[in-house]
Amino acid sequence: MAYFDFIEKVNFEGKDSKNALAFRYYDKDRVILGKKMSEHLPFAMAWWHTLGACGVDMFGAGTADKSFGSEKATMAHAKAKVDAGFEFMSKLGIEYFCFHDVDLVPEDEDINVTNARLDEISDYILLKMKETGIKCLWGTANMFGNPKFMNGAGSTNSAEVYCFAAAQIKKALDITVKLGGKGYVFWGGREGYESLLNTDVRFEQENIARLMKMAVDYGRKIGFTGDFYIEPKPKEPMKHQYDFDAATAIGFLRQYGLDKDFKMNIEANHATLAGHTFQHELRISAINGMLGSIDANQGDLLLGWDTDEFPFDAYEATMCMYEVIKAGGLTGGFNFDAKNRRPSNTPEDMFYGHILAMDTFALGLIKAAEIIEDGRIDAFIEEKYSSFKEGIGERILSGEATLEELSAYALEKKVTTNPASGRQEYLQTIVNQILF
Repeated sequence: MAYFDFIEKVNFEGKDSKNALAFRYYDKDRVILGKKMSEHLPFAMAWWHTLGACGVDMFGAGTADKSFGSEKATMAHAKAKVDAGFEFMSKLGIEYFCFHDVDLVPEDEDINVTNARLDEISDYILLKMKETGIKCLWGTANMFGNPKFMNGAGSTNSAEVYCFAAAQIKKALDITVKLGGKGYVFWGGREGYESLLNTDVRFEQENIARLMKMAVDYGRKIGFTGDFYIEPKPKEPMKHQYDFDAATAIGFLRQYGLDKDFKMNIEANHATLAGHTFQHELRISAINGMLGSIDANQGDLLLGWDTDEFPFDAYEATMCMYEVIKAGGLTGGFNFDAKNRRPSNTPEDMFYGHILAMDTFALGLIKAAEIIEDGRIDAFIEEKYSSFKEGIGERILSGEATLEELSAYALEKKVTTNPASGRQEYLQTIVNQILF
């Protein structure tokens, strides 16, 4: 069944187009730095927001109809979402999707029933994938919504709940492998604490690591060759979550020997909540060899929660793509973990949101490539650290220098000079010149 038959396939028409249902910057076949735009930007639809989010917030009921002609919480509705989702992605030219297990089917009290439903719906999704060529970017298990997880999943104080979490992960991995997913994500929504008075932090973190290690072992056993991801977030719903930011998550992975199998899935809005820029989280992940995938959205700096807005900030998108290009690209992709604003409640708005996001990142890619090709910023950074290319600086980098040697050098030279200017304003001028 067609749910968006009133929408034509969205095409590239150029930056001067006034057609609301056309791309102005996303030209999938345009070659930038030797690769097609579609290769730089493997976009993915988030099953939960696009096909599930209906505008519910803590103050009001939903405003958008996402029933797709079926009664909700039924397998008929689950299949209708599959039909609607693949039609939607096909009309936008989105090549991937991401899912949580309970996005796909209604969860039953009996996990065996839920698993049978997942088998059924994944068979149906496979048919649609073969028809359209659309692929699975990554899967995950929702281990935060069920009341069982009120004290966490891997961090729970209940051994039975821990086993339930393991069962969910196992099935979500089975479905991810079945659908050919490139990655598998852990987002520890309830893996944290509200008060240290009732929390054994070491015990909880060690148990989380044990669960992740079991997941890696099982995934490799069943043929999963992709990356596992941690998606950092500092708070909400917990006051303090253990995967606070990229640096914290990377330290955790190295401490427990998980760093060879895991990378980061960085979300822009989560960076904001951690008090960082999106670019910072990408850079920290990249320099540690752990930049894997991106949840492409943005938050509102005036609001202190995860608003998951469709990205429209071209400057932020440019800085994101600057980091991605410098890192050599992603092993994952760009998942639009974003939802329409509550008053934007029509099917057309679903398209407008994704067109906005795809165009924003396409523009960011174009401008980031121009900054790199311009060369002035790279040249400045090269010159900034040039004192380490020869003489005493070269000895420092080679590891040959000793503390005594450096001290003697400073005393002999009577070092009084200051470093060269950082020229931040000059560099920002370059960025603005290229952007505008």
